[in-house]
Amino acid sequence: MKYKVSIDVSTVYELLGSFMIYATRKWTDNLDIGKQLIMEMDERLPEQVRVQLSKARSWPLADYDVLYALIMLRKEHNAIPDFLNWIESSPAEELLTLLQPHIPSLTLDEISRIRESYTPLLKLWHAHYFSKVEQDLSQLLEEDAEEKRMLLPKMDDENLIEYASSGVILDDVPQEKVVLFPGTHFRPINTYCFYDNVLLLQYPIDIPEENEDEPPVVLLRMTEALADPERLRLLRYIADEPKAVSEMAAELNQPYEELMHHLMILRAAGLLRSHLKSENNERFSMRPDGAAELQMFLETYIRIS
Repeated sequence: MKYKVSIDVSTVYELLGSFMIYATRKWTDNLDIGKQLIMEMDERLPEQVRVQLSKARSWPLADYDVLYALIMLRKEHNAIPDFLNWIESSPAEELLTLLQPHIPSLTLDEISRIRESYTPLLKLWHAHYFSKVEQDLSQLLEEDAEEKRMLLPKMDDENLIEYASSGVILDDVPQEKVVLFPGTHFRPINTYCFYDNVLLLQYPIDIPEENEDEPPVVLLRMTEALADPERLRLLRYIADEPKAVSEMAAELNQPYEELMHHLMILRAAGLLRSHLKSENNERFSMRPDGAAELQMFLETYIRIS
């Protein structure tokens, strides 16, 4: 299937992603920065700020699909303060009209609640955390997005998506338009928002290593993923064709949650492909480039010429 791919970049995406990790406290076992971010900010934030931010912990995860859509539709409101002020000052009816082509089920009450609930918390998060890291991250995000934009006319859509995301394969998803954006806080996993006419896909980029004598994070992910015999057997099992987790659970007689845990570790290490058909339809297969990348990172680190 032919997709129309574009590259978007904004620190507003990264603001929301980092807030989402801290506020929801989900996925931390699969993120490089997850537990560290939560522990550091719990120690650093004033108590009244922690109390305010903790309100979002029980709010629906679907709210973030709405917020990501607003970032995607931000137009000239690219700076974080400008974006948040735009959301805060825009009539709910105007925001609903903007969002409904992408989220038809969204109601006026829902967008009003999201606007009024999240805007002050995102302002707090920006003031107490994100503004401190924004400048350094902005350059990394812009540089990576520019590299991907240069590849747009040189690679076909499917190959560019797989290359940028380190293994996401779109299996005839109904959305013809795909918007890719780089992020760091969710590394090494991808995140997706499936809208009626757009697939918004975040792909992770790694922060440069500060100490060249230390093993790179990418190499550590790979070696740790392969250190478990269960995951090695799982790689061998899915080497021939893509399989859904429910299919694996039935054939291997293993709990779904346990299999998903192993698959996420292997996927985060860049050793698996993720075949997406819809929001709740994902299959996994072995990523051919994974073994070659493991050899490359290992040889580079131990200085084999």
